[in-house]
Amino acid sequence: MDELEKRQAYEKLGLTDGAAREEVEKRYELLLRREKAKEQRGEPSDFEQINKAYKLIVEWEHRAAVGAIAEQQYGKYKKYAGQAERVDHFFSYYKWHLIGGIAAIALVIYGIFAYIEHREEQARLAALPPAELEASFLGRFYLPSEDGAEEALEAAIVGQMPGWQRVEADVLGFNMAEQGMTDAAMLQKVVVMLATESPDIYVMDADSFQWIARNGVLLPLDEEAEGRLKSLLPEGAARKAAEADTDPEDPSGVILGEEHVYGIDLAGTAFAEALPLAKDQLIVGIRLDSENVDNAIAMIERALQSGKAE
Repeated sequence: MDELEKRQAYEKLGLTDGAAREEVEKRYELLLRREKAKEQRGEPSDFEQINKAYKLIVEWEHRAAVGAIAEQQYGKYKKYAGQAERVDHFFSYYKWHLIGGIAAIALVIYGIFAYIEHREEQARLAALPPAELEASFLGRFYLPSEDGAEEALEAAIVGQMPGWQRVEADVLGFNMAEQGMTDAAMLQKVVVMLATESPDIYVMDADSFQWIARNGVLLPLDEEAEGRLKSLLPEGAARKAAEADTDPEDPSGVILGEEHVYGIDLAGTAFAEALPLAKDQLIVGIRLDSENVDNAIAMIERALQSGKAE
């Protein structure tokens, strides 16, 4: 990259030539948000040019960093013209300095390229339309082993929801009934997920549904089961459970509260059968703090409307 390209790259980001990395990062993130907002409004976006400018700046900084390391390592020998001095330097310092220098350069190169890939992935995600729904499949659900299985699952959901553009889905397969070493480890991971992650819906089997409902993270669906969804619900599809609480008279004991509808079983519907994953049950519950409750209910309604799979 010549000086003109470098200067133009900084200008594209609205910065002066040689601006600090912190300024570059802040400006890049700001511009990404602006361009994403433009795309959502249907306005022309300059996203590709901004991303190209950012990559050019990072590559220039990478070359500058490598050059600085080389200067520090070999600069004091530039006054010698003879080949003999260079050969002597190479062998004298080969064992430690050269290997250490190469390792340092390799580490810098690896770190910078990993950082570039991370930023490119962030840019790719920022350019995507917002997800209409985030779903976590927890229980006896298993995806095919080939690459892109989760993307295929997401596409299968989007393909059945008119007007939707994007869904995020992840699958954590385990069997609560067996509780082998692997299942126990997965269950510990689920506990962390329930506390730290906030998908819109959980898709569960019967065992994981009862356990998750008792943990008090699901939205009661009694009103929907008796109203909007009532005419569509097959017998037994409205799944009830009770939240668990500590017994005030016995802190080591547990008492169960009043039962409510916390899940809708979509197993056997054409919607469920179109999903490319192994499953026994497919009970959908909405997380209490979901930001897309209307979309979650719309998906449940659409699945029930799809009817029984042939």
